[in-house]
Amino acid sequence: MDESPPDGEHTPELFRNVDGETLRRQVLEIISDVLADSDPQKAWAREQLLDLLAAHMDDPEQALLHHLISTRNVPDSSHEDPSEDAAGPAPAAPAKRMLLTAFQPIRQLPGGGVIGVEALARFVSHEGTSADVWFRGAAAMGLGPDLEIAALHLSLSAAGEIPPHLFASFNLSPTACADPRVQALMLGGTVHPDRMVIEIMGDIADRELAGLASVLSPLRQHGVRLAVDGSGPAATSAKHILHLLPDIIKVDREFLAGAVATGDRPAPPPFVFALAEQTGATLSAEGIESREELAAVVELGIARGQGYLLGRPSVDPRDWAAWTGDADPVEDRR
Repeated sequence: MDESPPDGEHTPELFRNVDGETLRRQVLEIISDVLADSDPQKAWAREQLLDLLAAHMDDPEQALLHHLISTRNVPDSSHEDPSEDAAGPAPAAPAKRMLLTAFQPIRQLPGGGVIGVEALARFVSHEGTSADVWFRGAAAMGLGPDLEIAALHLSLSAAGEIPPHLFASFNLSPTACADPRVQALMLGGTVHPDRMVIEIMGDIADRELAGLASVLSPLRQHGVRLAVDGSGPAATSAKHILHLLPDIIKVDREFLAGAVATGDRPAPPPFVFALAEQTGATLSAEGIESREELAAVVELGIARGQGYLLGRPSVDPRDWAAWTGDADPVEDRR
């Protein structure tokens, strides 16, 4: 695991600048919210955050990230909120207000029934800065795996509230996968391993390949499945796919745009389809936003899909509980 930068080293510029705006105002708003909480049970959180702010006087972004990570990490930390139990965090937990889990439904095609969800991190701020910005900023400060694992901890707690027949997919970088806390979390929770999917995000270096397969092996032996990107800028190479033998290969909007552009009967791209056939993986399309894209995916015979047309991400457990029927969401919108 990368070490944190020494005290006094400033937060990277990419973590401050977002479309000409800064995260500083958002960070200070969240810090103010935590410190203004008068709940006696949260005194430990306020004291911890004040200590971190004193240690990082010129860098409230880093202080907030350390605070978020410590309040959302493996539950053997002395900083864990005592009001939490195995069912998940108390609604007023400080980290809950900073970091939320959204689930997006994954549907069986062509029928449309929900068969699983993808867990997506959402950071609470008035300006709605993308979670990717926070994760890139954390990685640049050497806190990337810690923030990923904090998000995983929260997502696994939330996954206890989705219908029991659905699987849940969690995004992790190769570096985070190698952290022993991932195995402890995924094998020690209330969600059975055979309902979990690890989706590898980010590049896999050749030197990481053997180690990644090794650390994933115990999880896969317990039933956890593996997903990788098969198209787009983040595509996993054919060499790595053949080595990892994933259960699911995902195709993105770049793939969908090509499929739609070829007309009513798009020709199957041989690369991704051949890899899926060779490895026994299921193909799954993401980013489906139009009827034309859905029609192209179905025409290609891709068995699973997700996207705004099929269901937007939601942080509301009432929406998660409703993902039980087999109604076609596209038909419902006509």
